[in-house]
Amino acid sequence: MSLQPPPPAAARDPVTPEGRMGPVTPEHRASGPPSQAQPLLRQEAKEEEEEEGEETGVQGAWGTGTAEQRRRGWGEAAEAAAAEEGQAEAEGAAASGSGSQAGGAGGGRGGWRRQPQCCPCAAPLPRSAAHCCHGGTKMAALAYNLGKREINHYFSVRSAKVLALVAVLLLAACHLASRRYRGNDSCEYLLSSGRFLGEKVWQPHSCMMHKYKISEAKNCLVDKHIAFIGDSRIRQLFYSFVKIINPQFKEEGNKHENIPFEDKIASVKVDFLWHPEVNGSMKQCIKVWTEDSVAKPHVIVAGAATWSIKIHNGSNEALSQYKMNITSIAPLLEKLAKTSDVYWVLQDPVYEDLLSENRKMITNEKIDAYNEAAVSILNSSTRNSKSNVKMFSVSKLIAQETIMESLDGLHLPESSRETSAMILMNVYCNKILKPVDGSCCQPQPPLTLIQKLAACFFTLSIIGYLIFYVIHRNAHRKNKPCTDLESGEEKKNIINNPASPLEILLQSFCKLGLIMAYFYMCDRANLFMKENKFYTHSSFFIPIIYILVLGVFYNENTKETKVLNREQTDEWKGWMQLVILIYHISGASTFLPVYMHIRVLVAAYLFQTGYGHFSYFWIKGDFGIHRVCQVLFRLNFLVVVLCIVMDRPYQFYYFVPLVTVWFMVIYVTLALWPQIIQKRANGNCFWHFGLLLKLGFLLLCICFLAYSQGAFEKIFSLWPLSKCFELKGNVYEWWFRWRLDRYVVFHGMLFAFIYLALQKRQVLSEGKGEPLFSNKISNFLLFISVVSFLTYSIWASSCKNKAECNELHPSVSVVQILAFILIRNIPGYARSVYSSFFAWFGKISLELFICQYHIWLAADTRGILVLIPGNSMLNIIVSTFIFVCVAHEISQITNDLAQIIIPKDNSSLLKRLACIAAFFCGLLILSSIQDKSRH
Repeated sequence: MSLQPPPPAAARDPVTPEGRMGPVTPEHRASGPPSQAQPLLRQEAKEEEEEEGEETGVQGAWGTGTAEQRRRGWGEAAEAAAAEEGQAEAEGAAASGSGSQAGGAGGGRGGWRRQPQCCPCAAPLPRSAAHCCHGGTKMAALAYNLGKREINHYFSVRSAKVLALVAVLLLAACHLASRRYRGNDSCEYLLSSGRFLGEKVWQPHSCMMHKYKISEAKNCLVDKHIAFIGDSRIRQLFYSFVKIINPQFKEEGNKHENIPFEDKIASVKVDFLWHPEVNGSMKQCIKVWTEDSVAKPHVIVAGAATWSIKIHNGSNEALSQYKMNITSIAPLLEKLAKTSDVYWVLQDPVYEDLLSENRKMITNEKIDAYNEAAVSILNSSTRNSKSNVKMFSVSKLIAQETIMESLDGLHLPESSRETSAMILMNVYCNKILKPVDGSCCQPQPPLTLIQKLAACFFTLSIIGYLIFYVIHRNAHRKNKPCTDLESGEEKKNIINNPASPLEILLQSFCKLGLIMAYFYMCDRANLFMKENKFYTHSSFFIPIIYILVLGVFYNENTKETKVLNREQTDEWKGWMQLVILIYHISGASTFLPVYMHIRVLVAAYLFQTGYGHFSYFWIKGDFGIHRVCQVLFRLNFLVVVLCIVMDRPYQFYYFVPLVTVWFMVIYVTLALWPQIIQKRANGNCFWHFGLLLKLGFLLLCICFLAYSQGAFEKIFSLWPLSKCFELKGNVYEWWFRWRLDRYVVFHGMLFAFIYLALQKRQVLSEGKGEPLFSNKISNFLLFISVVSFLTYSIWASSCKNKAECNELHPSVSVVQILAFILIRNIPGYARSVYSSFFAWFGKISLELFICQYHIWLAADTRGILVLIPGNSMLNIIVSTFIFVCVAHEISQITNDLAQIIIPKDNSSLLKRLACIAAFFCGLLILSSIQDKSRH
């Protein structure tokens, strides 16, 4: 049987696997998915390979190619990419020495990797495939590839982002309609609805409740007078409210009389007035406050009914009298509500089985009748407007869940009273103190001057891009292919030109403006809902198991088998980032063993920072300004934009300042005279000793600053550093964050130096499938690593005090990091595979870490964003899908802008740096003006 030769290269389909000389592994497709079983995570384009080592431990990939390359397609842009990245092959040495080197970011890197196939036939037709491939296995493989190609045609990263955009628009429209229909007052939700998360954590509908501390409560209630009027249930609420201010206040004395409380230092006065029935006595007490000459309480909490039911044996006449009395009181309460906050507490249900004989007449049916009467009368006290008297009905919902724990069937357990008192505190104090995690009853913050200017800039960018797009489209229509009347063939007047830098710039800022609008809607506007976190072991460990299974299932062979090769470091960053995300959304920081292990993951990121940047500078010796600016831009661009749009200080996104400062420390350490690099050190071992002296001096500086808080704070309190590193008026938070992982970057640099030295002397066996050392040494090191890894986990799990464990963490975290590296790299088979699922997320790890603050979590990570209320699982799925798409798009935008704003030409770069410096000077001036206006 004769076989037809394959078609010429120009005629082959650059996307279809069957149209090439052999099957192409998914990571090398220009438009294929990053893994064979990951159609939704398909890369649209090859990532640009910037200088190696740049993103290890800091960021995954900053995009998947430039905008020009994405427009043209990688079939047309391969040569341009090769020209732009001509260093790739010359940097092979760097790739072998650093985990963040060329060749692994998104696959491909300028060519197709072909694998042998059963015959040279490359036609995609099943018939040709039948001639080519023998047996059911080959046909099944072909069917799999065809099916995967069809899926990837419809489900790409681009289509996922379009779907995410549609979901955002629909959800925003639904929430906006709901707000208009149901009202936009979150106080009503706080006072009337909610549910329990677990046993004691109350979750109001659509907003977050802050747990007030003693100092916060006193600060809010300074010079305030709060009055509680009612029966024994109101007295219970009074005691719980006072204990927020003074936990030592005791419930003692005659309970059937007035009880005063006063904190003279804070000038807070809280009174309980014993009026167990709604009668003339209660009316007279309230009437006195309506007189102009009498000082009125700032907050009035009233309610009563059970005594009326008990004394009158639940008669209908007593209910009628109750209606008459509350009708006479309603106008007085309404008048008071114009100047004070007035709350009428509806009666809680009882647990009838526990009621004593003299209380058996107090039934839930009677209580419901009294509540209906109160609501009906108080809400109709004003004819043409909504009543100003607020119904405190949420205690009913709380009691329905907890009344079974009551001691007498009538009075609520202490935990339920504390919840009701905290709700009252949130209703009054949230609008005064404006806590971040207290979104209930808190108005939308006004736009600052900087935010207004940012909104104008992004609006102009969107308008500019639309104008540019319309002009470009009209020009394209004029130059459409025309038909030659003589030959009948179409002729193209103009060949499409690549996108200009201006177009890429406008397009990037246009997309960024829309994304920032979504950020603002999620975490500053009151459009979407927010909820408090609630930790359970299952909410943390079940998702961990799930992503672990996915990560293990989606695995591929690595392109190289070096220690900490590019795919492996992407994988490492990916699974660590996913674990950290689950840790944050589940609220697992309250569980100390989990907290200590997450601290190791953060340390591992910084370890990769030290390892990657040291490897790059040591191997390449590139200390140019372009390299520094590229790294600093890619690290800080998103955070700077968020600081402007979300009105947050730079230090709020603590991880980015951390890796930025450590990058500069590494750069200064290695760039200062004498500059010692691998090429120079290979000629004379004396230079190795000189480098060790440099590292030793760096370690001494770290120790000095770690144990000299005053010196550290003086350095970073200098202007303008103070504007970057202050949080809440001081740099203590920055000192704490820096000190917590102070040694791990040094450990990463030292590990890189030792590893590269061993590699240079060919001590390591890094071939495919080969153990890193001899069998005996490899087995011994593996045993030591496993024992060390487990020992650290046991120690972390036995931690009882967070402060003590944090003190030891900087010195011992490297044990588990090194143990993991050895376990992952000593066996040859482990080095030869990686999880493409984790690696995909690793390439956008920095964007995921930063974006979670506002569009996955809420209230600056204190709560959870709720896009779909009532179904927590569906909400997590939808919000996560949008969150990942946004992070990926921001990664691409950052990559595109880095190529334009940070050019390789030094003269142009210096001009751009001058413009950037002017921008930040203007930003500092505007920030100072804002701070003065706030004070």
